[in-house]
Amino acid sequence: MIIIKTKEEIENMRKAGEILAACHREIAGMIKPGITTNEIDQFVEKFLAKHGATPEQKGYKGYAYATCASVNDVICHGFPSATPLKDGDIVTIDMVVNLNGWLADSAWSYPVGNVSEQASKLLKVTEESMYKGIEQAVVGNRMGDVSNAIQKYAEAQGFSVVREFIGHGIGRDMHEEPQVPHYGPAGRGIRLKAGMVMTIEPMLNTGAWQSKIDSDGWTARTIDGGLSAQYEHTIAITEDGPIVLTKQ
Repeated sequence: MIIIKTKEEIENMRKAGEILAACHREIAGMIKPGITTNEIDQFVEKFLAKHGATPEQKGYKGYAYATCASVNDVICHGFPSATPLKDGDIVTIDMVVNLNGWLADSAWSYPVGNVSEQASKLLKVTEESMYKGIEQAVVGNRMGDVSNAIQKYAEAQGFSVVREFIGHGIGRDMHEEPQVPHYGPAGRGIRLKAGMVMTIEPMLNTGAWQSKIDSDGWTARTIDGGLSAQYEHTIAITEDGPIVLTKQ
């Protein structure tokens, strides 16, 4: 069942999104060779506490961290670690913020120092493909219009779109209906309505789209060692168009 949110509920989620976006702005200034994703994770936990919020991921199905930190060939759900980031890496920091019971979810990919031309293009196109999807998240369109806009743009730029991990509805629960694929034909799927709140979070790879899971049961990697990037916003669909609740 899709839970339609009221304007007041969307406003509550926007407040959570403001804290999340502010946290990402701080992280952007921290990313450099030598920092560890453990340090970033600890910063996030303290930042959220300072703003009266909590990390919703921590404790979810036993997950032990405030963030997911996915480096290079890790698509998503990477564990923060004590391994220093090095020049040329790319890293995705993903977090879900709980403020007074309302959630916001956003992932952002960052270059570490000087990255390759391929990595730089991957980051640019992944972010752009997210916004192509958001543009289609309007009342009366179908979910497939969102999905297809992402896939069409990403593949035209030479990248593959991950299929196994998709966006989702969000509100008081991290994962609600509807499911939000980042691939597929236009003109299909559910009709979009005002009051729907969801994440749009494409993951693009330089090689094949398929993933494999590490022995920890969480970390998803590209099957061929290619790079992967992800950008994610939480959006609300309104009669006046999509509103990005995690806008930086």
